Amino acid sequence: NTRNVHRSNFLLGHRWGQDFVYDEMLVTGAGEKGEAFAHAVAADKSLGSEGGPKPGEGPSREEREAGFYDVLFIGSNAKGDTLRVGVKGDRDPGYGSTSKMITEAAVCLLQDARGTAGGIWTPASAMGARLRARLQENAGLTFSVEAGN
Repeated sequence: NTRNVHRSNFLLGHRWGQDFVYDEMLVTGAGEKGEAFAHAVAADKSLGSEGGPKPGEGPSREEREAGFYDVLFIGSNAKGDTLRVGVKGDRDPGYGSTSKMITEAAVCLLQDARGTAGGIWTPASAMGARLRARLQENAGLTFSVEAGN
C-alpha cells in the first residue's frame, strides 16, 4: 500500500505535499503481551512462503462471509492538526472484500472514469471519489472521517 499511496500523491500533483510521509503499522498493545504479539507477527512468514496455505486450503465460505475488518488511519501535519479516517469492510479482507473492491474498480473504470488518459494510474488518481462512492454503495465498505485538534 505504501508505494501506491506515494504514487497517488505524485500523480495528483502532490495534493498532500511534497514532504508527505505515509507508513503502516500494527498496534499490538502495551507491555509484555503487546511485545510478545509484535514478535509473533514479525516471526510469522507463513503467508508468503511454502509453509503457507495451498490453493483450496483458504478459509471456508462461512469464514469468509463472517469475516470483517476495521482499520483506523491517523494523519497529522506539521502544525499538529490530526485527522482520523476509519475504513470498515463487511467481509474477509483477503477474499470476500477484495473481490468486491476489484469488481467495483473495474466497473468504475468502464462507466465512471472514461475520460482518464492512458498510462499507469493508481485507483485514487484515476477514480478517486467515484470509486469510494461505489465501494460504499455496492461493496460493503464504510468510510468515516473525524478531524482532531
